[in-house]
Amino acid sequence: MMTALVGGQALSAGELAREAGITASTASSHLAKLTDDGLLVRVKVSRSVYYALASEDVAALLETLMGLATRTGHLRTRPGPKDPALRRARVCYDHLAGELAVTMLDRLLTRGVIEDRDGALSLGPDTGFLRAFGVDPDALPRGRRPVCRACLDWSERRNHLAGSLGAAVLTRIYERGWARRSPGTRLVTFSAPGLAAFEAWLARPIGSGPPAADLL
Repeated sequence: MMTALVGGQALSAGELAREAGITASTASSHLAKLTDDGLLVRVKVSRSVYYALASEDVAALLETLMGLATRTGHLRTRPGPKDPALRRARVCYDHLAGELAVTMLDRLLTRGVIEDRDGALSLGPDTGFLRAFGVDPDALPRGRRPVCRACLDWSERRNHLAGSLGAAVLTRIYERGWARRSPGTRLVTFSAPGLAAFEAWLARPIGSGPPAADLL
């Protein structure tokens, strides 16, 4: 049930029961326990009650556990044509995950937009690269949630970018029309021009200071 919530959406007890293939009463019992333990939160909308992950920390933990299950052969798989697409690009809570997300973090580290200090990510000196893209680092919310955070990708088994910066970058990708999220799923689909623009953005020479005008 919890893996169904990794995409950041809230689902009802009935929806989660169907996702897990269990009865409604069994689902309710598990959901109550998970909520009491602080892993889930109840979201009440009018007379309906939905459940969501309590925080990005929980999503990161689930991604790590899914990666472990993949390595040990205990991850329940659902074969189908969307599986390769999910490995390429998907939502993890509110940020981009998958092959493209791992590549993005690698490039941001290489050009100094983000720095890695013993596994702890922080903003680097090249923040102009983000500003030209349309993300203002100074405007990112500060609080309990870090600006930059490494999140272990379950399919790539390497880190992708989480935190408020990861969320802002994915939002900007949507705003530019490069990609869209498939309703009701974690799948993020890039259009052909959008993928070309995304790859061109990441491939710009270090120190080039990419202008936003020549991106889609």
